[in-house]
Amino acid sequence: MKKIATLLMAAAMLVAGMGNAQAIDFKVKGQWIMSFEYGQNGNFTGGNGRTGYNTSEDEFEAEQRLRLQLDAVASESLSGTVFFELGDQRWGQAKNGGALGADGNNVVEVKRAYLDWLVPNTDLKIRMGIQGIALPSFTTQSQVFNDDVAGITASYTFNENVALTAFWARPINDNFGGYDKPGVNNYRANYMDNVDMFGLVLPLKFDGVKVTPWAMYAAIGPNALRGNDTADGDFTNNYFKQAWGTSATHFQRGMVAAGPGIKGEKLTSYGNAIWAGLTADIVAFDPFRVAFDFNYGSVAYDDSSANRSGWLASLLAEYKLDWGIIGLHGWYSSGDDDDTGNGSERMPYVSLNNTNTSFSNFAFNGDPYLGREGVVGYGIVGTWGVGAYVRDFSFVENLKHTFRVNLFGGTNSTDMASVVGRPNFGGLGTDAMYLTTNDTAMEFTLINDYQIYENMDIRLTASYIALWLDKSDDVWGNAKLNGRDPDSRDAWDISLAYIYSF
Repeated sequence: MKKIATLLMAAAMLVAGMGNAQAIDFKVKGQWIMSFEYGQNGNFTGGNGRTGYNTSEDEFEAEQRLRLQLDAVASESLSGTVFFELGDQRWGQAKNGGALGADGNNVVEVKRAYLDWLVPNTDLKIRMGIQGIALPSFTTQSQVFNDDVAGITASYTFNENVALTAFWARPINDNFGGYDKPGVNNYRANYMDNVDMFGLVLPLKFDGVKVTPWAMYAAIGPNALRGNDTADGDFTNNYFKQAWGTSATHFQRGMVAAGPGIKGEKLTSYGNAIWAGLTADIVAFDPFRVAFDFNYGSVAYDDSSANRSGWLASLLAEYKLDWGIIGLHGWYSSGDDDDTGNGSERMPYVSLNNTNTSFSNFAFNGDPYLGREGVVGYGIVGTWGVGAYVRDFSFVENLKHTFRVNLFGGTNSTDMASVVGRPNFGGLGTDAMYLTTNDTAMEFTLINDYQIYENMDIRLTASYIALWLDKSDDVWGNAKLNGRDPDSRDAWDISLAYIYSF
């Protein structure tokens, strides 16, 4: 905690000194979260000497996180923002500062740091720096890209109905350390190792209807996803293993330069990735609401077996009552066929680190308060699902509830089971679980939110997932889970979170 105290003291001195010298308005906001959880079978397996919720967590864990945002506002036309994060700190864990003495390494992170300004004499808004960028979605939040990234965003509002946002982001560059060859150290270091993304978003607003088409292109350097001083594919960035999405072997064949382990292959050209989507939110028939998303994505390399393309559609319909909101939702994503030589038929995605999927907060990435999530996968590509929910219903003042049930399964060919080899770790893409068309699951979630003060809430969440894998010899029956039979156990978790926001 000494590092945090020093950081906050320095920030306070900076604010005080600059506040006296210039007419700058400093604003501070943030959030503390304390979370306590107990659960079992977080990877759907148990026994065989394995203990804990999963391989990295005990059944019971206590965690905390602090996020602190400082805005330096000179005027409506100019401001700067820095966003610090302390955590996630697991109580008792030394490396994150949660053990005795509370001095951990890499605890304080600069999550965002950007400058906002208006082009003089125009309404063109510019944001430059490390910022949060999310592609549009009115249903699940973006299943393509939602994370913090360095870049530039430009936004312009033409009138009350039409606006336009364009961005350039550089998520990866200058990380490839090259490799050694006779007489040359760090050969081709930083060479063609950048990823650059360009996007356009067109929000349209009418009476009771919002429609937003969007598109994004990415150029992927052949060395962008390689670790330092390796020529055989040491991918240190997990998000991008998920992102462009086939296996490490495919990346090694289709993307990297000649070197140890792949001698004789030439450096290939940039990979090309495109995404496009349309999302809409219709409230013209209030109290009815209908929203939908359609996304398509494709990534292509010189080696066609490393290609990936697919689509995802999602829909929700809900009705607002005096005591709450009832709704139905569903989604469907393309899945892999039985041909390993033509790449993957699942939609590629970049990063969903900031996505909180409103359809599910346990099976997929959907809990914003340190709750356990993503048990099946961060994204919903390669799956289908239908669900029903009742949200924000209340019988006691300041206490509201949400109940959800989802039935979902995979859209990938059963013939791919022999390629993937284990159902709880994706072989073609690194989603947490690879589900075939013969695999299904059902999820139940109850969320209770109680506001004890104006700025403080308590959230009690209980989630349960029943999983049914096809254990026939043609699918997972002959597969092994790290040497074990493909047995599966239902996953469940109960979390209690205290949230103070200011």
